[in-house]
Amino acid sequence: MNRYSGLLTDLYELTMAGGYVQTGFEATSTFELFARHLPARRNYLVAAGLEQALTFLENVRFTAEEIDFLRRNAVFRHIQSEFFDYLAGFRFTGDVWAIPEGTIVFPGEPLLRITAPIAEAQIFETYLLAMLSYQTMIASKAARVSTAADGRQVVEFGARRGHGAEASLLAARAAMIGGCAGTSNVLAGLRFGVPVYGTQAHSWVMAHDRESEAFASFLDAFPDNATLLLDTYDVHNALREIITMGRKPAGVRLDSGDVAKDSRWVRRQLDRAGWKDVKIFASGDLDEYRIAELLRRGASIDAFGVGTALATPGDAPHLNMIYKLVEVDRGGKIWEAAKLTRAKITYPGRKQVFRHTNSAGEFRFDRVAIEDEPAPGAKPLLVPVMRGGQRVGPPDSIDAARERCSSGLARLPKTCRQIRHAAVYPVRYSKRLKDLLENVRERVRRSALK
Repeated sequence: MNRYSGLLTDLYELTMAGGYVQTGFEATSTFELFARHLPARRNYLVAAGLEQALTFLENVRFTAEEIDFLRRNAVFRHIQSEFFDYLAGFRFTGDVWAIPEGTIVFPGEPLLRITAPIAEAQIFETYLLAMLSYQTMIASKAARVSTAADGRQVVEFGARRGHGAEASLLAARAAMIGGCAGTSNVLAGLRFGVPVYGTQAHSWVMAHDRESEAFASFLDAFPDNATLLLDTYDVHNALREIITMGRKPAGVRLDSGDVAKDSRWVRRQLDRAGWKDVKIFASGDLDEYRIAELLRRGASIDAFGVGTALATPGDAPHLNMIYKLVEVDRGGKIWEAAKLTRAKITYPGRKQVFRHTNSAGEFRFDRVAIEDEPAPGAKPLLVPVMRGGQRVGPPDSIDAARERCSSGLARLPKTCRQIRHAAVYPVRYSKRLKDLLENVRERVRRSALK
């Protein structure tokens, strides 16, 4: 299978590309990708997925088999051979500007801007939306979960809940960007170079005749890093057996029951045994709200394992990201493009996002503006990442993206990063951008009257 197949798109992207080639519509286009609005109960997003998007753009191809498949499709029966010849030599030749992974972003702010021949740029809509939307969704959830954990480690446990094997790998990667300390997904550890963590399942305990035997055998196999599961039968009895054995584990895990109450009891018993360095790990259908409630109740927990809520966040299972044409250049004649329907208005023109901060470095507000507008003292967020189909620098590391997220969250006003009842961060649009939208509206109105 061609991992970088140009067929990883919706059919209508290819029919439009075919139409552009067949009708000789030659133009350089600019598209921008952004979230239209935030999901309910969310107050920011964490940009993620850019690395996979750029890798795809570098490597996308159409094989002979794939082109033959399109030739046989009835939709293309009247399309001339020039289009299929075009696909045979297809390469991405455009420029890309993007907001680096790990950056805190908001609705209306382009995460990515692509300028390329219009047939080229059109084909990538589906893949770019899928990749950036999914990972941004996961990274944003991970940031909220990590914020709720208040400095305690969070490990991504969602491999078994991901919507397919590849999704589970990307979820692990995005969760790391959002602040997780590691993942249970071993292949993600290899592919992305991130820490992997694991304990034991209830089946290990149930497979042995006695609970003490299960614990002893696991300690024999993993004497330096065993984390023992306490709640297969009874938390109190399990911990007493471990302490009576006199064999100190690296940690213990609570996966069910009254975790707040049990964790406080477990901590007291461990401390009385002189095992103050034994960590207490909690898991079991956790999310940012449950974690915050556990800590509010005084739970004594050192680390959390979060699976379902990260790999398949039920409160925001998708982001309303869109990929919209904002500029067309036909032989040097440039016009800006915008969608004008009342419920789905988009702003025209190539844009930049400027972040304004106060003297302490705290974010004050963002301003979306035309790319060349002056913005004294503000930081432009979009940076060039590809020119002429080639990267302008080496890939960003997950550690760099993770640090960018952590730093951004620390600089986001506290009222905007609360888990509940967060304030809305201000995003403004420049007057020149608003005027440009009105110019497009008037141009379209005049054209309709001709």
